[in-house]
Amino acid sequence: MIDHISVGVNDLAENAKIYDAALAAIGWKQLFKEGDFGLGYGPDKEAILWIQNPGDGKPATAGNGTHICFKAPTRAAVDAFHAAALAAGASDAGAPGLRPEYTPDYYGAFFYDLTGNKIEAVCFGD
Repeated sequence: MIDHISVGVNDLAENAKIYDAALAAIGWKQLFKEGDFGLGYGPDKEAILWIQNPGDGKPATAGNGTHICFKAPTRAAVDAFHAAALAAGASDAGAPGLRPEYTPDYYGAFFYDLTGNKIEAVCFGD
């Protein structure tokens, strides 16, 4: 079982706008702020995702091929997740839609945050 995931970013305040908007669309919210170090997000009182400045003080870089996917309750939530992220400054990494090459009912959307982390929401069915 996963306790939490941390994603390095270079501009915490600007990336927070993207994550606040996109994650709200799937029922998550910003739960914790650790000074200028990081922000914790989750659906209730436990932070599962943290965006943070790297602890070593060096610039954050996105891993090649690394991405995080969140389960969304509906296709409309996937659409809202993607639209909210783009409106807040993220880059498109795959518009909402079916991806039958994964499974017949895989409905997902992707964005890149300002550091290049690839973030996705998916819904099966709906």
